[in-house]
Amino acid sequence: MKNLIVANWKLNPTTKQEAENIFSALGGPASGWNGENVEMVICPPFLYIPVFKNLNPEITLGAQNIYFEEKGAFTGEISALMLKDLGVEYVIIGHSERRKYFGETDEIINKKIKSALQAGLKVIFCIGETAEEREAGKKNEVLERQIKIGLEGINLAEARPPLAINIAYEPVWAIGTGNNCDTAEAKEALEFIKKNISTETRILYGGSVKSENSASYIKEAGYNGLLVGGASLNAEEFVKIIKSAE
Repeated sequence: MKNLIVANWKLNPTTKQEAENIFSALGGPASGWNGENVEMVICPPFLYIPVFKNLNPEITLGAQNIYFEEKGAFTGEISALMLKDLGVEYVIIGHSERRKYFGETDEIINKKIKSALQAGLKVIFCIGETAEEREAGKKNEVLERQIKIGLEGINLAEARPPLAINIAYEPVWAIGTGNNCDTAEAKEALEFIKKNISTETRILYGGSVKSENSASYIKEAGYNGLLVGGASLNAEEFVKIIKSAE
């Protein structure tokens, strides 16, 4: 099972040229990435996906979100079937920013996961506790609820394609703050998550990941990959993170 390194570009960059420059640097010979030991997925804003597919079809593409309906009168939304038709392989579902700013509930996230699987997409299912939940000693309670409801009616062992569901633990208090979770606490969360899922799958860590700490989450804490935010917009930095996971 290869380690999975996912770049979540969020609402960045602001121009097509900037996006092409970063993407080209990640897939070029200078990057040193050949896909033998690490699977790399780039999740740009929606409108860059077809551009990237033409630039380098060898790089796996993901999306940052989907809507759970296949089609219809849902202005501004994009379905799993549309992404599949574009050649997208992965989709991030349940990111804390979607939960916080767009009101996504565990029930909505469950619908999105089912829609993605039905369309043949692989899912990066995000879970994690806020600073307030952590301080109140509710971290495990929150993670258990998110897993139980988010995966309700889904059998991980039977999900197709293989490794169709990847779980990303992202403590909300660590995302974009520079206050990354220490290895010991990250490992503790990993063990708890494993106890609450029905079968083995890849579990990623996310939250202020950079090249200085990336290897520790895989080699010390035991994660099967990383979900990288801001650092993935710097090609040189992201390549270092990928190499640390080999």
